[in-house]
Amino acid sequence: MARWCFRHRLVVLLLWVGALLGLGTGSGVSGADYSNVFSLPGTDSTRASELLTKAFPERGGDTDTIVWRAEGGSVRDPVVRAGIEPALAEIARMPGVGELSSPYEKGPAAAAQISGEGHIAFAQLTFTEQANAVPKKLVEDVVDTARAAQTDGLKVELGGQAITRTQEPPTGVSEIVGIVAAAIVLFLAFGSLFSMSLPIVVAIFGVGTGLSATTLLSHVTDVPEVAPLLGSLIGLGVGIDYALFIVTRHRRSLLRGRAPEDSAVTALNTSGRAVLFAGGTVCIALAGMLVMNMRFLDGVVLATSLTVVMSVLAAITLLPAMLGLLGPRVLSRRQRRRLAAEGPAPAETRGLAARWASCVQRRPRSLALLAVTVMAVLAVPVLSLRLGATDQGNHGEDTTTRQAYDLLAEGFGPGFNGPLQVVVEGAETADLVRRLGETKGVAQVAAAPAERGVTVIQVVPTTSPQDAETDRLIDALREDVIPTSGARAHVGGVTAVFKDFSTVTGERLPYFVAAIIGLGFVLLMIAFRSLLVPLTAALMNLVAAAASFGVLVAVFQWGWGAEALGVGKEGPIAAFLPVIMLSLLFGLSMDYQVFLVSRMHEEWVHTRDNARAVRVGLAESSRVITCAALIMICVFSAFVLSGDVEGAMAGGSLAAAVALDAFVLRMALVPAMMHLLGRANWWLPGRLDKRMPHLAVEPADVTEAGSQRPYADRGSAPPGPRFEDLTVQEASLLLRQGEGLPERAGADEAPNGSAKPADDELLLADDSVLKNAGSGPGGEPRRGRNTDATQDLRPGPRVVHGAVRTGDGRPAVGSVLTLMSTGGRQLDRSLALSDGSYLITAPASGTYLLAVTAHGQGSDARHITVGDVPLMCDINLVREEAGAMS
Repeated sequence: MARWCFRHRLVVLLLWVGALLGLGTGSGVSGADYSNVFSLPGTDSTRASELLTKAFPERGGDTDTIVWRAEGGSVRDPVVRAGIEPALAEIARMPGVGELSSPYEKGPAAAAQISGEGHIAFAQLTFTEQANAVPKKLVEDVVDTARAAQTDGLKVELGGQAITRTQEPPTGVSEIVGIVAAAIVLFLAFGSLFSMSLPIVVAIFGVGTGLSATTLLSHVTDVPEVAPLLGSLIGLGVGIDYALFIVTRHRRSLLRGRAPEDSAVTALNTSGRAVLFAGGTVCIALAGMLVMNMRFLDGVVLATSLTVVMSVLAAITLLPAMLGLLGPRVLSRRQRRRLAAEGPAPAETRGLAARWASCVQRRPRSLALLAVTVMAVLAVPVLSLRLGATDQGNHGEDTTTRQAYDLLAEGFGPGFNGPLQVVVEGAETADLVRRLGETKGVAQVAAAPAERGVTVIQVVPTTSPQDAETDRLIDALREDVIPTSGARAHVGGVTAVFKDFSTVTGERLPYFVAAIIGLGFVLLMIAFRSLLVPLTAALMNLVAAAASFGVLVAVFQWGWGAEALGVGKEGPIAAFLPVIMLSLLFGLSMDYQVFLVSRMHEEWVHTRDNARAVRVGLAESSRVITCAALIMICVFSAFVLSGDVEGAMAGGSLAAAVALDAFVLRMALVPAMMHLLGRANWWLPGRLDKRMPHLAVEPADVTEAGSQRPYADRGSAPPGPRFEDLTVQEASLLLRQGEGLPERAGADEAPNGSAKPADDELLLADDSVLKNAGSGPGGEPRRGRNTDATQDLRPGPRVVHGAVRTGDGRPAVGSVLTLMSTGGRQLDRSLALSDGSYLITAPASGTYLLAVTAHGQGSDARHITVGDVPLMCDINLVREEAGAMS
């Protein structure tokens, strides 16, 4: 498929543009029909809601509030009335306003809209439509008209769902900020505008089509308002990251001499498969929210999963088409000039990544202890986690909704912003009303006339909706007051609904965590044929979750820096957030774990050296994981600007989670623990290994040159080596010892029917052996096989082999041989084995510099010319003097 997309790039691009425009136009014309359905079957608040629907089947419009306070006087003063009443009358006449109840009307209901001291009053404004359907221009006109009545002695504020829409930043601000920040990171990583643009374009197409489809689906199923925000949040993050992994692999192949088409196909066949695996795990983790059996979360699962699916599809279809359009321009001009002048780059990892990997190997205990300490300290606040609901009291201090909330709490009590509704089956409520009024924690009780056999009693608590005392009051009403009255009644209202939501979430959360952790354990065990690797990953997921929730509690619940960050007042954590966060965090952690451990596992299979496998895997994966994490942090942090409290919570906490997971766990704690565990990392009982299916993240052992070599057996060592499994050094040693090479499968005849070549010819001709030469991380000689793409080695002319001996004729064991270009750039390195033999490869025919060093035995550096036949170069070292080459 990757090759087809590469060759038919214009067709693929037109299909994606058509899909984006078509879905975008359809969603724009139809509009959105989001609905926050917090119904929980079997809960007391749900039964109350069902009775209310039975008694009042008609659906009214959104009700908002206009609040004013007279500074130094009474709201009944003629001056105050002369300022506010014309504004109320003008608002009542606006098209789209259904009703406006003024405190200056006659009757007890109107009198109740003025506070006891007479300083604060409010008017209830009812639109003809629900909040999402009310035109924003109408809401702005209402706000402007009401605020125009404000004077030095009169303060006017507005609250309600529709009013909140006027405080939202322009649509897409957080997404644009996240994309710009990600672009900066990508440019610093790639140094090329074209390479920088590829992941961003892919993410835009994936998120755009996913969100447009979600908008259309909101007409046929319940999708909450926060779902598109969460969908764009996770879609941008994974879309950019997945494209980043593939583009990085493609660029590396180009730098090593591959043709653009072959490079793109190989990148999709390796990193693309890993992206499919990672995207699948994210979707499975998101689908784990269905275990909670909450209708509200069903829409979140739909929006986020659909966006992730579209991002993955864009990465594996649209991206290869764009790679075909750009060709070698994916590299910067400097890289293209260097490639043309100096030839393919060597396969080696140098710099900070290699030094950090070596540091982790040298000090695993110290780094593991430090990482555990950091995560433990950050996790302490999670012990105070309290789930609840956010409301307008959590908005920023400078918002009109927050100030209206505070004015109502000041004038009518903190519980006025979240009254409870006791719904009674029947009209006999006098005894229940009396008992409710006598209950501790109740400020006010008012019963409405019965309707269709249902009576609604409004109960105003003495505490705010987010106060723990309000939760205890709800429990007291349900468990004590209502049962002793003998009435068939249920406690409902928004505050009771969120209280039930929090309770059910807390009860079902352990099952949800067990499900996603267990699923991750099984997937990683199958992929890496190990018990400790998935067990370590499961523990890391729990540690990351605890620490990120600790940061969430400290900022949003305790209020540490909340106002400074512009995320509003402290309060309980939104009840649905832990479920969504755990799903997203699990998926993202699996991504990083797969990309990190898969490289370690590949090196382990080849060398059976755990220390080397962990060091090489960390050195070669850390750069791309770090870059991906920085992009995720930028994207998630930008959603603090969304204007939505829940979106700010999700974005801020996920940014902290990704930072801790990538930089503390994956870069330090995981490799340190794997160094400490040693070979036990890769142990799996034989019986279990035989019974499990095989799931490879990458297809066998794919070299970037296009050939495939099967992995070595993951269990015990085979009776004898296969030709395809030999490293160059092993093959060279067998030849020098006078032994023949093992049989190669299907090699009885050459492809043209000629006789089978000799062993030494096979050694020089077979790509699967020659590609084993190369350099390891940090320029260290590679003992295992090398999957370097640029070593596109052909038979014979690019091979240099021989033996290194001391001045007295003994093998110079451990001598380091380095092949460099005439400009001094390292191309390959090798170690002399126990008999002094070595084999090193050049990328092309030409003149090179061959340097040899051996501790205490001397060194040598000579120019050699690699021609049409293998170059035999024996080296004699003289202690502290130059050697002699033949």
